[in-house]
Amino acid sequence: MKQIFTKSGDKGTTSLKGGVRVAKYDLRIIANGKIDTLNSWLGLLRSSIENKQDSSFIYSIQEELMAIMSHIATPDGITNSRSLNSLELVGKMEELISACEPPKGFVIPGINRLSSFIHIARCTAREVELILWKLNCEHSVKEEITTFFNRLSDYLFTLAVKEERR
Repeated sequence: MKQIFTKSGDKGTTSLKGGVRVAKYDLRIIANGKIDTLNSWLGLLRSSIENKQDSSFIYSIQEELMAIMSHIATPDGITNSRSLNSLELVGKMEELISACEPPKGFVIPGINRLSSFIHIARCTAREVELILWKLNCEHSVKEEITTFFNRLSDYLFTLAVKEERR
């Protein structure tokens, strides 16, 4: 990062990858803003979770979110060379989800502080997924990205349940 501010967005536009200017309310910018929010929630979780494996896996998810944001900010017709590990992470999430015994009924957040934060991250992941499906109507979103967010909310649900059972 060369500098914190550029003043180039003071009139309501911002840049996509390659310098293409778009309105700040462009769905790609909204999606990346919500992914950034999710990443911040995951940082809170990672700093609070005592299980090193869970913490490490959340860090892997956070790294993937940064790669996904790069892809979302790449204009149509331009190739993004940054690799995605979404499908690999989806596989790992599916393993972790399968290892968790489902709850017997509805889960109401609030058992403890950490599980409540995990539920907020889960809801944020679901919001990202919905925004990405809307974005997909205007600009192509890779299927592995939408699958990743669908599975991420499921994984976060099971992580919250796991934390509630501790």
